[in-house]
Amino acid sequence: MISQKIQEAFNKQINEEIFSSYLYLSMAAYFDSINFPGFAQWMKKQSQEETEHAMKFYHHIVERGGTVELFEIKEPKKKWESPLNIFEESLDHEKFITRCIDNLMDLAVKEKDYASINLLNWYVNEQVEEENHFTGILENLKRIGSHNHLLLMIDHELGGRK
Repeated sequence: MISQKIQEAFNKQINEEIFSSYLYLSMAAYFDSINFPGFAQWMKKQSQEETEHAMKFYHHIVERGGTVELFEIKEPKKKWESPLNIFEESLDHEKFITRCIDNLMDLAVKEKDYASINLLNWYVNEQVEEENHFTGILENLKRIGSHNHLLLMIDHELGGRK
């Protein structure tokens, strides 16, 4: 049985993960609007992945006899200055999600909820991967500066994300 504290915290995290999905979908729409289909494709896949992350929490709550509660999702930003700016904000967002996961882990340890600790270990590893992906793309965008032909090469490369 899941504790009330863990259930409430996981329900809040479902909202954070769904917002992440919504944010990345908004970024994809922006990339599509400025004709960067590769960046858009990459963000669409990221959006789908965030929905899957939310569903892991959803299923964990249900499997442990809890109740899922869904909350209002805030409206995401719609416009950015540049692809560089999007990936700066994306990395900041992923760092925020990492802090959320760390806080959940602290709570699960305090509650001695070993099933939740096991689930959260997956998220801890996932966040290392997420931050690494965003950092790599961001570093490449910083390297190319104002060389638009290189930006098009990155756009093409990111479009291959499966």
